[in-house]
Amino acid sequence: VKYGEPGVFMTFEETTTELTQNMRSLGFDLDKLQKQKKIAIDFVKVERNEIEETGEYDLDGLFIRIGYAIDSIKAKRVVLDTIEALFAGVPNHAILRAELRRLFRFLKDKGVTAVITGERGENSFTRYGLEEYVADCVILLDHRTSDQVSTRRLRVVKYRGSQHGTNEYPFLIGANGIVVLPVTSLGLDHLASKQRVSTGIRGLDEMLGGAGYFKGSSVLVSGAPGTGKSSVAAAFASAACARGERAILFAYEESQSQVLRNMSSIGLKLERWVKSGLLRIESTRPTLQGLEQHLVRMYGIVTEFKPQVVAVDPISNLTAHGDDPQLKLTLMRLIDFLKTEGCTALFTSLTAEGGTASVVASEVGVSSLMDTWMLLSNLADNGERTRTLQVLKSRGMPHSNQVREFVMSNEGVSLVDVYLLG
Repeated sequence: VKYGEPGVFMTFEETTTELTQNMRSLGFDLDKLQKQKKIAIDFVKVERNEIEETGEYDLDGLFIRIGYAIDSIKAKRVVLDTIEALFAGVPNHAILRAELRRLFRFLKDKGVTAVITGERGENSFTRYGLEEYVADCVILLDHRTSDQVSTRRLRVVKYRGSQHGTNEYPFLIGANGIVVLPVTSLGLDHLASKQRVSTGIRGLDEMLGGAGYFKGSSVLVSGAPGTGKSSVAAAFASAACARGERAILFAYEESQSQVLRNMSSIGLKLERWVKSGLLRIESTRPTLQGLEQHLVRMYGIVTEFKPQVVAVDPISNLTAHGDDPQLKLTLMRLIDFLKTEGCTALFTSLTAEGGTASVVASEVGVSSLMDTWMLLSNLADNGERTRTLQVLKSRGMPHSNQVREFVMSNEGVSLVDVYLLG
């Protein structure tokens, strides 16, 4: 329908009413589409106990029904759901193969693109193990659970006459339909801007070549609990709003109310930016969804709001619920997407207390994806605890190698002179 191609949906398991109700939960109004002659739905009732295999068994009656439905709306696409219901009472594989070939040839002769669903077999892609041989394209769907989080995955097994990806790709079924994660965005063809944007912190801009981050770059802020990571993210978002830009803060530890209250204690009045519509705070529990669902949710919000700045606080909460290869791939997709959208992205990451070497070792998988990497630390000396900030790397710009004292007060966030131990 989206591409102006009417379609026929022939179902052997759900009635037209059931199908219409179920598809409504995915955002599809089949009643409206039927009235507009954009889709035709035909329920074919197949009773297994009424089927008796004979040498004359064929699908001629089905061909007539499909042909009539196609001609009635000039359909270009046909869906048959599912093939098992049609052949449930026919154990003879010779008849199955012959009729399947006739079915596929009939649909090709009608000039339609056909999608036929089938249940997976024990040792084959389908229950009968025949459909994949007569089909031009076979797509395998899988639903698995890891650490109590479920994920649906898709794999193109074969596609005659065309190159295709052979890996598994996560996909989601939600209120807006089916979404396959955009693996094609894993590229390095985005433009690198020379424009700079302020960090929102006095002294930090000077440490980064005097002008802040590169626009469209990715920034990682690592640190132990209480070092001020969330404050760095909030200061960056607030500075963007002060410039008249839109910003999104994805918070995985605090509600919006908590973020507004806590940041106001250090002079960051974020509520005014929320009321003006320049700042959007999205709070959710990381355990609520899998990595892929979080990613798709972020995609949707960023696409809708079109921010110039995105902050994720903390990314480590998401990493706790995925294995390392999947985590890095998910972050890579998110970073590439934000770069393509021209967003400057800041991610915070919770690390254990320790020296710089231990932090570098723990963050090596994530930090390699970032353009700028900063480390916040807690140092105890002379009976007091001091927060420090250092820039571990910042691609494409001269940056300070100093360890500066990081101060948070009711007047805001700032850096003071070089910290000297003792």
